[in-house]
Amino acid sequence: MTGRQVVRQRRQTLYFLEQIRSFSPVFLDTEVDMDEVLRHRESARGQGLRYSLVSYVLHAGARVLAAHPQANAAIKGRRLPRIAHYSEVNAKLALDRTLDGQRAVLSAVLPDLAKADLAQIQEQVSYYRDGDPERMAEFAGVRKLQGLPTPVGRVVFRRFVQPLARRAEVFGTFAVTSLGHRAVDSFHSVGGTTITLGVGRILTRPVARDGEVTTAPVMRLSLSFDHRVIDGGEAADILTEIKDALEGWGGQS
Repeated sequence: MTGRQVVRQRRQTLYFLEQIRSFSPVFLDTEVDMDEVLRHRESARGQGLRYSLVSYVLHAGARVLAAHPQANAAIKGRRLPRIAHYSEVNAKLALDRTLDGQRAVLSAVLPDLAKADLAQIQEQVSYYRDGDPERMAEFAGVRKLQGLPTPVGRVVFRRFVQPLARRAEVFGTFAVTSLGHRAVDSFHSVGGTTITLGVGRILTRPVARDGEVTTAPVMRLSLSFDHRVIDGGEAADILTEIKDALEGWGGQS
């Protein structure tokens, strides 16, 4: 047996997990018929446009969160809890990246997505997925944090993320994480926001249409919510409305 300290590239993940211990998560999931999304995606590809599936989820999620301001919020405190509601819908996107040869999870916050069209969302997703995290200015703070001794880094992280006024900027107001590029059907995650969406892979599954059984490309979509902020009824409405938006993609942009 060998032992060593946690590599510095993963320290922010440990600080984050410590920060969300007070969460009271509840988990929901559903299946989404992605036929309309895939049809739109293929049509766009014929025009030289490439859209990630996660961009469609971000697009739908941001618009639904804008319609549910009680969920576009964050909470702080135990004895005297306070809830802040935010005017903008900012999405936190989890990224599987490599820093100095070490695989680690990084997060990017995409601002004001309820007003962004699909192309604008994809532009931001591509920027963070294709950029070099060892050089990007947006990850300079994370790189500095990783270089601090663990006790100091823990304090710095906590002081930076705890203020409610800053939470939407550093954590986003909802989170999306995707493992659908691998053999993962579904999973549930807590992203530090009241609502977190988990995106699984798309598989051809049997579905009922017009009273007959056929097959369709189906994606499992999970939602976790912080029960301190909203209740299950509203969370179920949010998940259903995101599902409806994706299944009825049609002429959305």
